[in-house]
Amino acid sequence: MPKQRIQYVCHECGAEFPQYFGRCPSCHAWNSLEEQIETQTSPSLQRFSWSTLKEEKDASRVDSPSKGQPRSSFKLSQIADQTQSRMSSGYGELDRVLGGGIVPGSLVLIGGEPGIGKSTLLLQVANTLSQRTRVLYVSAEESGQQVKLRSQRLGVGPKPEDVDFHNGDSKPQESSLQNPDREGDPFTEELKSQKPKTPSSQPEKTEKTNGSNGHSSPENVEETEPELYLLPETDLEMILRELESLQPQLAIIDSIQTIFFSSLTSAPGSVAQVRECTSALMQVAKRENITLFVVGHVTKDGALAGPRVLEHLVDTVLYFEGDRFASHRLLRSMKNRFGATHEIGVFEMVADGLMEVLNPSELFLGNREEFAPGTSTVVSMEGTRPIVVELQALVSPASFGSARRAATGVDSSRLLQILAVLEKRVGIPLSKLDAYVASVGGLKVEEPAADLGIAIAIVASFRDRMVDPRTILLGEVGLGGQVRPVSQLELRLREAAKLGFKRAIIPKGQNPADLGMQIIPVGKVLDAIIASIPSQPATMGSPTPASSSEASSSEVDHSEVPDF
Repeated sequence: MPKQRIQYVCHECGAEFPQYFGRCPSCHAWNSLEEQIETQTSPSLQRFSWSTLKEEKDASRVDSPSKGQPRSSFKLSQIADQTQSRMSSGYGELDRVLGGGIVPGSLVLIGGEPGIGKSTLLLQVANTLSQRTRVLYVSAEESGQQVKLRSQRLGVGPKPEDVDFHNGDSKPQESSLQNPDREGDPFTEELKSQKPKTPSSQPEKTEKTNGSNGHSSPENVEETEPELYLLPETDLEMILRELESLQPQLAIIDSIQTIFFSSLTSAPGSVAQVRECTSALMQVAKRENITLFVVGHVTKDGALAGPRVLEHLVDTVLYFEGDRFASHRLLRSMKNRFGATHEIGVFEMVADGLMEVLNPSELFLGNREEFAPGTSTVVSMEGTRPIVVELQALVSPASFGSARRAATGVDSSRLLQILAVLEKRVGIPLSKLDAYVASVGGLKVEEPAADLGIAIAIVASFRDRMVDPRTILLGEVGLGGQVRPVSQLELRLREAAKLGFKRAIIPKGQNPADLGMQIIPVGKVLDAIIASIPSQPATMGSPTPASSSEASSSEVDHSEVPDF
């Protein structure tokens, strides 16, 4: 019988200790150590380790030792160039978050709250890709019949009336979830699908490009059976065997916390199980060039469950977030080895599943015909995507002794800093007033470029004035009351001009290209207040003094200093 070794592993940071501590000495988290009994590795899984890899199929790689021989170092220049084009998922928003499409052989972790739509999105992606390649969906949380019922609700696969339950045959048909035309999107127009990996005994499928969106689909969909395979299994060894025998181009594991390695005595979802299962899946994905999407649970604090090493092992970490009272969902990239981080994709949950939102700015913009005092508009950068967001502020007398400050979708610490700057540098008495700031649509606006928009919204609510709804405010507010430059200014202004905005109040010293907008450079917060907030109450449609000018750039009139 193999020797057993007891260790205590922190589920917050992954540190290991020979004895139990009430508080982790590494990350100082309380009650985070879990007992782990280590045993000898199962012989059936030893072939999945890096030291016993099988011979690579591509002979051009110099890092492929013969079986039984140890690896040796080699020069980076000796590695043959292999340009692998990305594969489109069929959803432009997901392709954008992944950096331009799915990278073959990558390991992607997607997490989110229960019921947010992780399994729904991946099942729709699996259905779309199964029209032209082989896909394996491993369901460790649902039975095969439950997945079938969910797929019928989403319109994935054949309809119930098309299935012959006597012999199991079904009429192949097109998916009812068609991707809308995304003409002009650089992420989807450049994506070209690749031929699926099929055995030599099967005939090749001719593909053609579907419209102008750059996605390819089989030429004769009626004669092509979708290659979507389902495996309801929780045993890791069975899953690995199926991956090697089926050789899918894409595999989905739902979820990593419910599969287990039988040689470990710990329960599924524990630190040891999650670490070992993820490591084995990663090795198979890299060796067999299989793209793996792994679903991960989250804790009550919203962080991904399991050890931190889970996020280090995978290539990409995606987080699916959204308000349970709203229909839209945000897919955010927290880590990406093949693209930009903090990129977002916007989806909307409808009766037939998740649909893409092609213009997210319209989702986070309120009705500009009903602009109220205390409202401003900013352009927030989410990765490489500019999104126009409406900010709302409400300033009112404090109901109790101390003033209250509340922020929804805005960084609360920056709100306190902006309130202090307005009182100290501008002279607005806010210490005895309640202040509430929120972003429309629930989008989290945390970058400093939104500081000026927050400050103007607060002052507009304090003075009960309405900012021109055709005005964009961009700038970081310094502690001395200065308006500091922002990054990617021209890209932000381009997005605002596309949505019909006519004026932009920007930091002084930045000179963007002429986009047909009136540019007002300001150096201090007081200058921005004078330029954006009228001295008299304004209504929708009545031009402010600055907006009535025909010039493309204007200077601030310091003769109209407001009396606070």
